[in-house]
Amino acid sequence: MCFTPTCAATGAAAPMSAERHILLLRGVNVGGVTLPMASFRAMLADLGMKNVRTHIQSGNAVFDDPGHDDPAPRIADALQARFGLRPELFLYTPARFAAICARNPFLAEAEADGARVHALFLARPAPLPDEAAALATTERLHLTEDALFLHAPDGIGRSKLFERLPRLLPVPQTARNWNTVRAILALAAS
Repeated sequence: MCFTPTCAATGAAAPMSAERHILLLRGVNVGGVTLPMASFRAMLADLGMKNVRTHIQSGNAVFDDPGHDDPAPRIADALQARFGLRPELFLYTPARFAAICARNPFLAEAEADGARVHALFLARPAPLPDEAAALATTERLHLTEDALFLHAPDGIGRSKLFERLPRLLPVPQTARNWNTVRAILALAAS
């Protein structure tokens, strides 16, 4: 399934034109789902994407698309055909991604330790059940229509809240720590 940003005013898909894109894949290179980044970059280039770069092994890509349509369906089909994978795709323009990230209320904490601040990018707005707040011990949450921001000062390794978030939020989502978010923003700006 592919997720592209929607226009908040109309709900229509945001226009995708010949421009730079940020792509986040959910659930690759974890739990036995393997996608070599060199092969992923080659696949994107074979689709006509230019200036393709990836960051770490979790399915983060930045590319320039010379086409005039939404590249997400073509990417999803190519991932299925070439690798037998159908991960959820989250596709953003750099401006949209930056706008979402700018709503993080934990920027000071992220500056101090980006591994302890996370953004869960959401396919669409979702309510956060009361159970989430009840599971938080030292964690703090902030929900927007596009993302859930989490400050976990004790880390997420043993966090019951972080472990349960995928089930608590009833929409497709993909998480990145703030160090990764910053690196993706830097890739998109270069």
